[in-house]
Amino acid sequence: MSLLYKPDWDQVKPRFMAWWAREEIEGPLLIVHAPREKPLIQVPPPPADPTPEQRWLDIEYRITAAEWQFAHTYYAGDAFPWFDTNLGPGSLAIHLGSPPHFDHTTVWYGRAFGDITTAQIPPFNPDEKYWKVNTEMAQQGMEHFRGKALVSFPDLIENLDTLASLLGIEQLLTALVDHPEHVHRLQEDVLERYFDYYDAFEPLIRDEDGGTVFSAFHIWGIGRTCKLQCDMSCMISRKQFEEFVLPYLEAQCERLDNTIYHLDGVNAIQHLDAVCSISRLNAVQWTPGAGQPHAGDPRWYPLYRKALEAGKGILALGVPPESVQPLVEALGTRGVLISTWADSPEEADELVKQSRKWRRQA
Repeated sequence: MSLLYKPDWDQVKPRFMAWWAREEIEGPLLIVHAPREKPLIQVPPPPADPTPEQRWLDIEYRITAAEWQFAHTYYAGDAFPWFDTNLGPGSLAIHLGSPPHFDHTTVWYGRAFGDITTAQIPPFNPDEKYWKVNTEMAQQGMEHFRGKALVSFPDLIENLDTLASLLGIEQLLTALVDHPEHVHRLQEDVLERYFDYYDAFEPLIRDEDGGTVFSAFHIWGIGRTCKLQCDMSCMISRKQFEEFVLPYLEAQCERLDNTIYHLDGVNAIQHLDAVCSISRLNAVQWTPGAGQPHAGDPRWYPLYRKALEAGKGILALGVPPESVQPLVEALGTRGVLISTWADSPEEADELVKQSRKWRRQA
């Protein structure tokens, strides 16, 4: 399948599948975006100054904005275009009753429960207001971008992060000590509800190869592809992570085909060993957090090596172009996925060309 905005997509797909399997490929898996001086095709710009609600909920606006971005972006190496269906980072909470507050750059989730001892996770509701918006967005996106770009899976989010939205962070932290049995009860229900929504959405965006895209992380794979996380892990001990998080991540991985864990923040590094112990987990993505060096900085090389030595692939997002080669020479190419940028299509192509020659330094 060729895509208007990614003519060599058929050559990229086998490289992604080799990365998931940690098989050797030529160079690292390298995603490079660059601006086009002239758009690939002439498309209308999106309306200026959208309201926060339009930014997230107006399907016509979302499609127009995405098309304009695709036309003005050069996708080099293993980069590819995808239409983002996100309703914010953690939209499962909305479908479970959290009142959303839409901002221009993100979505905030209000509390849905006041008392964890009486809280109940509601059943799957295909008629929930925002779920209907999300599924309609996927359907229209698949129709509009057929032969042009792929359509992504929304960032539902799971685990303690969803409970934190529903209950409030302080209330959940207290409950881990005072009401652990209710945390487990709700965790079990959140896991099942996650898959109720996942299983309903995934067929809508499945491509003709049986592949799926997860938004924001630039990942594609044949089968059920998804990012997992627990940003709440920055606030809990290793023992609590192993009790309240790890079993549910393991259960989640058992029901997915291609999985990557989003490790976010220096306080989450303590849980890397536990994350890498999940046999069905394929890869780890590292986000250093505010005030820290970028993901390609040498201080993070030991973290990446630990994940690779545990048999996991790694994803380094937002690595400056000048830091890509040192990162590859430090880690090698097997299981390594890097996202970067260039100032022009010519520079992007040259970076990709050079990357195919790089090898790990002894």
